[in-house]
Amino acid sequence: MAESDSILHTDSQTTGGPSPQPASFPPVQNTETSGAPKNIDFILDIPMSVTVYVGSTKMAIRDLLQLAQGSVIELDKLAGEPMEVMVNNKLVARGEVVVVNEKFGIRLTDVVSAAERVQQLR
Repeated sequence: MAESDSILHTDSQTTGGPSPQPASFPPVQNTETSGAPKNIDFILDIPMSVTVYVGSTKMAIRDLLQLAQGSVIELDKLAGEPMEVMVNNKLVARGEVVVVNEKFGIRLTDVVSAAERVQQLR
């Protein structure tokens, strides 16, 4: 295969084939008017993954195999400490656990500012 590559390369040099040129693109034009509001309604129905971080721990396999119904696993969070609300693995708020209609929920106590959320993306 190397032989054929060198033959092709030699042939293009002897025939005076075109040499590579840098690509040129027309300038990008901003068609949006500066005073018009941006319409983002089309993204409002996109599903996002929302997770509430309760806590975590590390366990040896021996301890994991000994778990049974009624076992208690100690987590790294303290009782009463705010839970973290994550959207697509990015922190957006903190809150406290509540029970609403027999289901768990979270009452937001602190919402991360828009500037901080943008900073997390970098």
